[in-house]
Formats: sequence, C-alpha cells, structure tokens
Amino acid sequence: MIKPEKLRMEALRLPRTIERPHFDWTSFRVDAPKGKIFCTLPPHHEFSNVFLTVDEQQMLCEAEPEIFFPVPNKWGEKGATSIRLVKCDLTTLRSALTLSWHHAAPEKLRVLLEQ
Repeated sequence: MIKPEKLRMEALRLPRTIERPHFDWTSFRVDAPKGKIFCTLPPHHEFSNVFLTVDEQQMLCEAEPEIFFPVPNKWGEKGATSIRLVKCDLTTLRSALTLSWHHAAPEKLRVLLEQ
C-alpha cells in the first residue's frame, strides 16, 4: 500500500521535479520550460494518475489489473493511467513514475536517470 506521503517523496526524488496544484489535485511536474505533469494525486488519495504511452498502459493494465486501469475518459484513451494505491507496492510505483517522468522530461534531462 502506498500512502500519499510516500508517493510525494518518490515523485520528488526524480530529477527536477516540482509539486504544484492542478485544480484541487496535487500535480508533480518536470521543472522545465513546458512544466509537463507526469503524476497527479486527487484529494481522496485512492489512486494516482500517470501518463504513459498507450502500449505501456495496455501492458501494465493486462499484467497488473488490480493495480492499473485506464483513466475513464479521453485522457485514458491516450495513455493516462490510474494506479490503485492500496494495491501498489514501492517497486511498481517507482517504475510507473519513472516511465511517466521520462515522457514528460525534455530529452536533455532524460539522461539524468541514465547516470
């Protein structure tokens, strides 16, 4: 089970990550010119959303259907994926956050995770 504080800590461990409000949700963004969101956390803390490719989303949802599910709207059709925090472990969370961060980060920052 992942608690909101743990999710926050893990998201902020990724290079150049900042936390900002996104409407009434918390968002984690890459601190770069476009400031793309790679993770959101709603106030109820039941799940978190990450932004993956459609192929990555399909793979994770098929492999771990109790943990991952597509966001139930047009964003979900584009790869936005929810994570059930009560079912998730730390390794799985880190993997999903890293994938999502990688898609949001400019190419020059992506090498920071490869070092």
